[in-house]
Amino acid sequence: MKDLTQTKEEQMLTPAQLDDRLTAPRPALVEDLSRLDGDLLVIGAGGKLGPSLVRLAVRALEAAGSDSRVLAVSRFATAEARAAAEATGAVVIPADVTDDGQLTGLPEAANVVFLVGAKFGSSGQEAATWATNTYLPGRVAQRYAGSRLVGLSTGNVYPFTPVASGGATEATAPQPVGDYAMSCLGRERILTHVSEATSTPTALIRLNYAVEMRYGVLVDLARMIRSGQPVDVTMGAANVVWQGYANEVILRSLLHASVPPFVLNLTGPETISIRRTAERLAERMHLPVEFTGAESPTALLSDASRCHGLFGYPDTTLDELVDLTAEWVLAGGTVHEKPTKFQQRDGKF
Repeated sequence: MKDLTQTKEEQMLTPAQLDDRLTAPRPALVEDLSRLDGDLLVIGAGGKLGPSLVRLAVRALEAAGSDSRVLAVSRFATAEARAAAEATGAVVIPADVTDDGQLTGLPEAANVVFLVGAKFGSSGQEAATWATNTYLPGRVAQRYAGSRLVGLSTGNVYPFTPVASGGATEATAPQPVGDYAMSCLGRERILTHVSEATSTPTALIRLNYAVEMRYGVLVDLARMIRSGQPVDVTMGAANVVWQGYANEVILRSLLHASVPPFVLNLTGPETISIRRTAERLAERMHLPVEFTGAESPTALLSDASRCHGLFGYPDTTLDELVDLTAEWVLAGGTVHEKPTKFQQRDGKF
């Protein structure tokens, strides 16, 4: 086992290699961003998606020969977070957009990506969750009325669907469970209202679940296996998607923003079995895995066929993600310590 673990450590991506892989622009992204006029403002640039999305945008615009700037806005709660943002090559703007004065004082931008959201810890903080997920997006949309706006949403707005169905499509009526999901649907409703009232081209991106080696459903499963914790399979299926692809689609959706808003499911092409995926991770980690619970016939699933038809398929496959995650977690790679809680069926996060 010792020799096998050393082999895994040798194979594991370094943090620098992982970041480079996450932020390497594909030709289609370079082509699309070359068509953008004006600067790109990313609000929420210090979150899970923010730093890699910002760096991807900077690299794509550089490759396109564009003189558009990427403006990265966040509170940047730590010096480390601000340094990470500065390393992307973007113009870093520390600001708390919940403050009216600071929101008003942000620079003008023709293109805006809004990534701010509250999920974890929302139970018991329902009022604050609604303020962040519903009220704040409306204020931002009004501030940037007339710009192209992409707002990040979530597949949690959908009802549970039968596992064999392929998941909810964009035509599926929302049926959110719990305050987090309801407040995210509220975000969509408010952004739609502002879009139509102010003729602001908008895109609403329903994402679930982005993964990389430091965060996501696969990391959660691999860490349970490594610690000997049984894997609960009651939520027996899920969707995952490489975060680099997710960032690319979010950026390319700027060109699809419309009135009323363009709505898009963003996830991978597979419905993954939690049990089978955990078994595959355990096999690659050469560790045992135990299970608890029994698979429900329904799960929170999205059909992203429209996304794949418009933007192609992810360039990192599920098998690659499983291998890379197993190697990373087995070797003790750094993780973000933010479990997805994908197992929750009651909407409480």
